[in-house]
Parts: sequence; C-alpha cells; structure tokens
Amino acid sequence: RPGTAQAVHLRDAKMTLSQEDITACREAFDKFDKDGSGTIDASELKATLNAMGQNPTEEEIFQMISQVDDDNSGEIEFAEFMKVIENQKASAAKASDETDTIEAFVALGGNADKTGEISTEKLRAVVKDFGLTIDIDKLIRETDADGSGQVDYPEFKAMMA
Repeated sequence: RPGTAQAVHLRDAKMTLSQEDITACREAFDKFDKDGSGTIDASELKATLNAMGQNPTEEEIFQMISQVDDDNSGEIEFAEFMKVIENQKASAAKASDETDTIEAFVALGGNADKTGEISTEKLRAVVKDFGLTIDIDKLIRETDADGSGQVDYPEFKAMMA
C-alpha cells in the first residue's frame, strides 16, 4: 500500500509540519487529486496551494515540482507534496527572518529599502543599553571591513546571522 511508503519517506524528511499541517495537506491533496490517481500535476498543485492561501507563479510551481519530483514523473505524489509544503514553510520563515532584520536595521537608523547606514557607536550603545552579552566590538571589527564606523545593510545582516 502506498501509504506505508509515504510514512517511511516522511519520517526520513525533516518533519517541520505539525500533525494538523499534515492533515490539512492530506485534505488539500485529496481534494485536488481529481482522478484519484494519487498524484497531482502542475495545474492541480497551483490550485491546491491557492486553496491553502499561497499564490505561486507558474515558474515557482515548476521549480517546486522539479525540487521534489524524485521519480521525474512530472507529477507529485503525497510524500513529494509534503516536501513542497515543508520547503514553502521554510521559505516563509526565512522571509520572516529577513523582515525582522530589516526592522532592526530601520530601528537603528537605516532605511526600509536596505539603503543607508547605521553608526557603529549607535550599535555599541544599543547593545550596552539592552545589557546584551555579545561582543559587539568583535562583530563590528569582523563586519565593518573598511573601518568606516558605519554599517550598511549587508554588513548588518552578516552581524545578525
């Protein structure tokens, strides 16, 4: 029975989905597997993700399928679909992390479009004011390579990594 292989396959994957997520995925997958074949194609995947509140482009759909289509069928089985959803959740989390970094950059004086710079003195003051136990001088030495006393967004992002 294919369900058994899927369970084994999913156990091997990094399980970042809750049981509730898995149940929602199964319901969405089954709903859009119109012919009951146990697979969904590109158009069915797009409709499935739309129903789950995501809006991928055609190119993103193609990339999602190619990233997980282990048997090169051009269609996605349920275990492969679970990988798509895990990848989507990881991408969303990464985008959220980037938002947090940008917000911190702006709070310190940078611009939301990632332009501008923040002073290393302001960084030192904030770290001191908040009682953070990081070696800010070391971070500044490692990331402010030109010694300008100013940190741009790529340098700030490297500090936060």
